[in-house]
Amino acid sequence: MAEEVKLFGKWVSPFCRRIEVALKLKGVEYEYIEEDMLNKSPALLNYNPVHEKIPVLVHNGKPIAESPVIMEYIDETWKHNPILPVDPFEKAMARFWAKFIDDKFWALWPGVKKAMKSGGEKEREEGIEEAQLHLNALETQLKEKKFFGGERLGFVEISASLLIWIVVSQEVMGVEILTRDKFPALHKLTQKFVDDDVFKQCVPPWEPLVAYFNAELGALAASKMKNWL
Repeated sequence: MAEEVKLFGKWVSPFCRRIEVALKLKGVEYEYIEEDMLNKSPALLNYNPVHEKIPVLVHNGKPIAESPVIMEYIDETWKHNPILPVDPFEKAMARFWAKFIDDKFWALWPGVKKAMKSGGEKEREEGIEEAQLHLNALETQLKEKKFFGGERLGFVEISASLLIWIVVSQEVMGVEILTRDKFPALHKLTQKFVDDDVFKQCVPPWEPLVAYFNAELGALAASKMKNWL
């Protein structure tokens, strides 16, 4: 009996893209279902009634939510081409650093949004500094870790792929947040994603992604303008 694998996601979400990377590294065939998060499908609400969020992986009718949990499930279900280390200690460290990356991303993103929303130079600079504070923590802690620099993407690298969305947002805003000079290790890692054949199959095309962020930036500006009226 053929396996049924479905992925409910949103094309612009880095958390959905990391699941696609994991599936493609494993060579698992799947059906991708794009969700409208303003009009969520009954299927999504049924499969993830707790959070009602994407991504959701459905394997033979069984739903799994939350991207780190899904990646571990994928690695344990399809054991070839492992993305987590086999050694228990190294596996624990990979989980630790993946969580560290997620925590820092959610900590720095408000600074990015603050820079995007701000109409004033001072507020924008404050947002950039706030984001860079957390990027510095990532740079300091991860630049010497052996997870980075292997021949193929692993659990930590896949988790860190959301840094690409920082690169896109800074291009849209015309500011420098994640730069080569300040964050050489993180910049090198983002380049590794850009050059990776599997990742290139999963990341949205650059132009639509930039257009999406431009639209978001316009919406934020319009929202702020309404508050002034």
